[in-house]
Amino acid sequence: MIKIFYGDDRISAKKEIEKFLGGDYEILDGAEINVNDLPSILMGASLFNDERAILVRDITSNKAVFDEIPKYLNTPHKVVFFETKLDKRTVTYKEIKDKVEIKEFKLPESKNFNLVFEIYRTAKRDGKKAISMLGEIKQDEDPVMFAGLLVSQAIKDFSANPNGKKERAILKELAKVDLEMKSSSIEPWLLIESFLMRLKTI
Repeated sequence: MIKIFYGDDRISAKKEIEKFLGGDYEILDGAEINVNDLPSILMGASLFNDERAILVRDITSNKAVFDEIPKYLNTPHKVVFFETKLDKRTVTYKEIKDKVEIKEFKLPESKNFNLVFEIYRTAKRDGKKAISMLGEIKQDEDPVMFAGLLVSQAIKDFSANPNGKKERAILKELAKVDLEMKSSSIEPWLLIESFLMRLKTI
C-alpha cells in the first residue's frame, strides 16, 4: 500500500508515518533512486520479512522515477512518500490521486514567516549574520517548524533551478539535518545553526 503525505508540519506527519509504518522503517532519498531500483524497492522482499515498511522522501523531485510509480501501486509493502510540497498539476499525480491516500500536514503560519526566509537568504552569503538574526527570534520558534520552513525555501529554489548542483546539495544537507534532529541527542538549534554556518560553502 502506498500513501502520499505532504506539507510543512513534519511533527504531525511523523506521527502519522509511524502510525502506519511502525517504529522501524527504511528511509530512502527519492533524489537518489533511479528507475531500475524501483522493482527491488517496491516489489522485492527483505531477507527477514515479506512485508517491508518504507519511507521515501521527496520522490516527486525525481520526475523520471515518480512517473513510474503508477506501475507499482500494487506493492505488497507499506510505503509512504513524504513531500514538503506536492505539485498537483502533474500527469502522474492526476493518475494516482484517486488510487492512493494523499494527506496534507500544514503548519500554522509563523509570525516570523518572512524573517525565516530572510535568515536563509542571508546565510547564503553570511552565516554569522544569519545566526545573529536567528538569535532574535529563536525563543519564539520551534526548531522543527523552523527547519521545515528552511526546507520549503530550499525546494522553491530547487524548483526554479532543478539542474542546479548547489540547490540539490542544499536539499541533501537539510535532509541530513532532519535525520539528525530525529536520531541524535544534539540540541536541534545547534544543528540548524551549523547548517546556516556552512550554507555559503555547500
